[in-house]
Amino acid sequence: MSSSRIEVDLTIEGNVSSSGGGVEVNGRVVGDVSAETITVQLSGSVDGALSAKKVMVEGKHKGRLNCDDLKLASTSQVHADVVAKTMTTESGAKVVGKVKITGQQ
Repeated sequence: MSSSRIEVDLTIEGNVSSSGGGVEVNGRVVGDVSAETITVQLSGSVDGALSAKKVMVEGKHKGRLNCDDLKLASTSQVHADVVAKTMTTESGAKVVGKVKITGQQ
């Protein structure tokens, strides 16, 4: 599976979509991101919806979040309504919004 990287010095205003791979956000996205997997690195931020099978947040996210498997690092700051099948949260992670965990299916 290929992965696309949005570097630290890059800001994208608009939606980002990857049909078969992953998206790694080190910079800033103002718009929705959809992919097989999404990683918001410590230096990264997304203002918009995240939609993927697997989402890992180390940085900042504001918007909606919909995924099967969500991992929030201790450094994550999430201001979103979250819908996920499973969620792993490290101590120190910040989540503001509605959280709905549906369980395995």
